[in-house]
Amino acid sequence: MSPKNTTKSALNEVVTREYTIHMHKHVFGKTFKKRAPTAIKAVRKFAENAMGTKDVRLDPSFNKAVWAQGVKGVPHRIRVRLSRRRNDAEDAKEKLYTFVTPVTVTNFKGLQTQTIE
Repeated sequence: MSPKNTTKSALNEVVTREYTIHMHKHVFGKTFKKRAPTAIKAVRKFAENAMGTKDVRLDPSFNKAVWAQGVKGVPHRIRVRLSRRRNDAEDAKEKLYTFVTPVTVTNFKGLQTQTIE
């Protein structure tokens, strides 16, 4: 018999991390008019998997960063800050949500996932 698992759930923690998302692999081969919407959906899915919350909210500045070069000119990579936050609404289905904001960087070389305090 295995011992009982007494580890704390990571979902209850409020945490902020920075990730680099390779957008090009999600939009490569897509119809031009569907590239930016597909990129937004890919980021939502990434945030959902990385933070473990179904509720993912995008900052308007993030939306502007993806759409800056138009519907077909999605950046190849984008650096994002994912914040898992508490949901203060009383009628909320989930206790936590993820907030996505862009991070401006000059170069993507050598960047790793970072936990922000």
